[in-house]
Amino acid sequence: MKKSVLFLCIHNSARSQIAEGLMNHFFGDRYKAYSAGTEATFVKPLAIEALRRVGVDISGHYSKTVEALAGVAIETVVTVCAEGAEACPFVPGAKEYIHWSLKDPSSVVGSKAEKLAAFEATREEIKRLMVVTFKEDKTE
Repeated sequence: MKKSVLFLCIHNSARSQIAEGLMNHFFGDRYKAYSAGTEATFVKPLAIEALRRVGVDISGHYSKTVEALAGVAIETVVTVCAEGAEACPFVPGAKEYIHWSLKDPSSVVGSKAEKLAAFEATREEIKRLMVVTFKEDKTE
């Protein structure tokens, strides 16, 4: 049975969406990933593009709040915003909380290429953290 992981960020528009897409793509045999935020906005087009460039399609993703996942049993919560876990809500039933302090790639100012590079750097950092954090299941 797959373990459930929820990636949380304030707007559920970039970092948490990237993490959900990567987790389901690379670790989908063992985990089912979700993403949510404290407020729903929209998925950033550059997040979609950064994942498309590595063969991961999140074009059908949409921004949602934690309340939209009511009824989904979440085992692990990973907060991905630099603002910290303090800004993210408590998820009832979660057995483990992890915090990754990732800078918001949306805050980068510059050309489209420079902005896309920031999203790609975030993608690569999330991939690295996933390998370190989820490389082996600690409960087996």
